[in-house]
Amino acid sequence: MSEKFWLVVQYPLKSAAGSQRDHWLRDKVMEYLEIALTDANLGYVDGFDLGKCISDPKKYALNIFCVITDEEQSIALVKRILRDSRLDYTRIKIATLPDGKEEPYTLKYSYKKGVTKFSL
Repeated sequence: MSEKFWLVVQYPLKSAAGSQRDHWLRDKVMEYLEIALTDANLGYVDGFDLGKCISDPKKYALNIFCVITDEEQSIALVKRILRDSRLDYTRIKIATLPDGKEEPYTLKYSYKKGVTKFSL
């Protein structure tokens, strides 16, 4: 892997602990993305966090982190896998960050039109 990026897929949650369905969704999304990214030789799933948002403690989110090598191809693949697998594609945000940089994530896709900001 030459240049690496962090890619995060974010789902909004209704509570810090998440529901049983949120946990099922986390497991399925991680499983499907791990297979797709590895098969395409684009990267791998690195983990997740679940709970309060750093930027707004009254909001909750599930963040799934991936390490990728090609930003454009990986984003397209992630969107296609989540849409085709019916894994709540209509609720996601996708953001990236070059590995080793100390800057905020850059929003690359949002299910809501007009959204321009992203935070964990």
